[in-house]
Amino acid sequence: MTMPLEKELETYRSKLPELHDEQGKFALVHGDTVAGIYGTYDDALKAGYEKFSLEPFLVKQIQIVEQVQFISRFTGPECRTSPSL
Repeated sequence: MTMPLEKELETYRSKLPELHDEQGKFALVHGDTVAGIYGTYDDALKAGYEKFSLEPFLVKQIQIVEQVQFISRFTGPECRTSPSL
């Protein structure tokens, strides 16, 4: 079973070396094709809906080095940032 946009993410990762000079722009990916490169997220999203309507597509900012983000579900008292009353 494949996850939604799994193919598009695979395509993005495989094409990333070719997209090196486009860093910071946004790639529009559909299936195994990079369907376009756009200067803004909104432009890429608009083009995606125009080209593919309700078919799945991915808009991803081109980043050679992905920033790691940590997300935690832990919400115990040790994790609070405001002082206790």
